[in-house]
Amino acid sequence: MGDPKFVRRSYDKPKHPWEATRMEEERKLLAKYGLKNKRELWKAQSILRGFRRQARDLQARLRAAEPQAQRETTLLLDRLVRLGVLSVGSPTNDDVLALTTEEILRRRLEWIVAAKGLAPTPRGARQIIVHGHITVGDHRVTRPGYLVKSAEETGIAYDPSSPLVSEDHPIRVAMREREAAREASRAGPAPTEAPPEAP
Repeated sequence: MGDPKFVRRSYDKPKHPWEATRMEEERKLLAKYGLKNKRELWKAQSILRGFRRQARDLQARLRAAEPQAQRETTLLLDRLVRLGVLSVGSPTNDDVLALTTEEILRRRLEWIVAAKGLAPTPRGARQIIVHGHITVGDHRVTRPGYLVKSAEETGIAYDPSSPLVSEDHPIRVAMREREAAREASRAGPAPTEAPPEAP
């Protein structure tokens, strides 16, 4: 079981630490999703690796016509649908094998908070989550890496005791101004009136 003081590592490090291509991809993902360090990326990759390993094992057992394998496959697919990683419908093990790390990262609380417009960026979302300004349902969550289930997504909001609830909070004012500037840039420059023709 091991000593409770020394928790077993929940991720695997890359086998070759100095690969330029992989390191560049990791840097892009860290910047895009507002991750604190590569350890958080490696955790998401390990979670995905576990799902894919289970799907491959179940595929082999289904070919061997094991009755228990079908039940376990249904449980795995239902779990991934509840997590929001797979779409509702009739997913298969092939859909699990086609998943990417980014689909796991998009279920992190910090990414969803930023996507819902409760924070300006994923890094900003990380800060307000750690400071206790976000609730998921009735519970305050302070872990940016919390994987949000589909049913919980609509319950993400500011904590009622947080000053961010006020529309006049400087962060929310700045977010509205940034959104207005973005909309204005999408609309393009305002048309200018042609000068009157000389008689």
